[in-house]
Amino acid sequence: MTGSGRLCARARRFLAAVRRGVTTIGAGVAVGTGVVLALLGAAVVALAGSPAPSAAAGGDPRSSGQGPGLVGDPVAAIVLVAVIALASLVATLLYVRVTGGPRNPRPGR
Repeated sequence: MTGSGRLCARARRFLAAVRRGVTTIGAGVAVGTGVVLALLGAAVVALAGSPAPSAAAGGDPRSSGQGPGLVGDPVAAIVLVAVIALASLVATLLYVRVTGGPRNPRPGR
């Protein structure tokens, strides 16, 4: 009888802890929902310009007089990404070489 009494007490403590956790989570969800609803209620309509196209001459104002197209230097961007990839590869290989490489967790295999 003492063994089952101990188990029953443990089960009661466990269930009480679960109830407290569920209550805490429920309160957090309720507060979070209230905050989101309050923020949505306080939101105002953003006023912007007309969606109609403007009569600006010269095409895309971000480029140097050309029409729509690529902005910046895409070849330099691709080269820079390749250089960063190679540098990370070299750094990784150097790190593995310096630290002794992968270790076998089970010797004899």
